[in-house]
Amino acid sequence: MSTPAHIDQKKIVVFASGSGTNAENIIKFFQKSPNASVVAVFSNKRSAKVLKRAHDLNVKALHFDKDALYNSYDVLHVLEDINPDLIVLAGFMWIFPEDILKKFPGKIVNIHPALLPKYGGKGMYGMRVHETIIQNKEKESGISIHFVNENYDEGEIIFQAKTDVSEEDTPESLAEKIHKLEYKHFPEIIQQLLQKKSQ
Repeated sequence: MSTPAHIDQKKIVVFASGSGTNAENIIKFFQKSPNASVVAVFSNKRSAKVLKRAHDLNVKALHFDKDALYNSYDVLHVLEDINPDLIVLAGFMWIFPEDILKKFPGKIVNIHPALLPKYGGKGMYGMRVHETIIQNKEKESGISIHFVNENYDEGEIIFQAKTDVSEEDTPESLAEKIHKLEYKHFPEIIQQLLQKKSQ
């Protein structure tokens, strides 16, 4: 059984659309922290593996559809009940609705698998990003952690980390390099943001 959250513990909610390795990494990181925890994982795909990962780690796992996010305000109402200190998008593929952005200003962050403003925008996610970077013979890539606004990948950048791209790299090998950066830095940046909110 999970330990009850301490009254002063910061609450994190994660949104993800796919496998959820980043979400799992963040959950495990904060399970060791006395100051914050992931209290819920939301996914727009009923079959997304991230929901099982969350459930297996004793974190509430919630599925929703487009109507619940964009029209009926169901997702907003659940978030209002939780009142998270930070909403983290970890491989979430839909644009975030304005009503949630307005309700949680400066509290929604995303990770992107490239060095923004390059290789961002609608349709640029996952392996598509890595394939394009390899095709364009870029010498470096990396991750960007940024605040979320009403446009894909255009919010204020909080943090970036780089990795070299060699001539031998494939989209798959580049993806592995990027995952390492994500696993290392994303939980740490989330922790730093929560600490700033406490000051």
